[in-house]
Amino acid sequence: MEKDITSELKRGLNILFKNKYFYIYLALFILSLMANYAAQAYLYSLQNKGQTLPVLSDLILDNIPYYNISWLYDVLTMASFLLFLFYVYKNSKYDEVPFYLLIFSLFYFLRSIFIVLTPIGNPADFFGTNGPFKGFAKYELGVYPSGHTGFVFLYFILSKGKMRILLGLIALLVILSLFLSRGHYSIDILSGILFAYAIYSFGKKYFKTQ
Repeated sequence: MEKDITSELKRGLNILFKNKYFYIYLALFILSLMANYAAQAYLYSLQNKGQTLPVLSDLILDNIPYYNISWLYDVLTMASFLLFLFYVYKNSKYDEVPFYLLIFSLFYFLRSIFIVLTPIGNPADFFGTNGPFKGFAKYELGVYPSGHTGFVFLYFILSKGKMRILLGLIALLVILSLFLSRGHYSIDILSGILFAYAIYSFGKKYFKTQ
């Protein structure tokens, strides 16, 4: 069994390493991570200088109860990522990895631009994620669109079969926990879904990955 797993991984890596688009989109993905981090660090610097980011009213958030379950959407998002990796391995989707990197990169770049264009403060009652990633709490700025929502939705639409059903259920739980814990405004969550689908469609139509 261990030998089969090792052989499968070697085969998959061999496919990736022979695909020039893998290197191109991997570099793009790294740059997108840096851009997203820089955008959030910029917003943090604004707060350090005394600039107050506006807190907005929200039709849904203002009319539902608050629960301190911010840890849940962090855990579920990480779980969905690991499940998606398993899906890629189990279904030998190695030739699709460049495309995955491309659309993840486009989402990160788009998000880094939007959160800087119109800086908005976190919703009322949000005091930082109380989860495994709370070490990055000082950079939990930039709300539009929701990265948690966007990525779990991408995992959902990129998968098929039973895994798609499972990832769809996780996506719904992530969205619900974001609402209840005030992790994002309603428009961030809904836009995360729309942005993710638009990027997926755009990437599939206009970019080569093989």
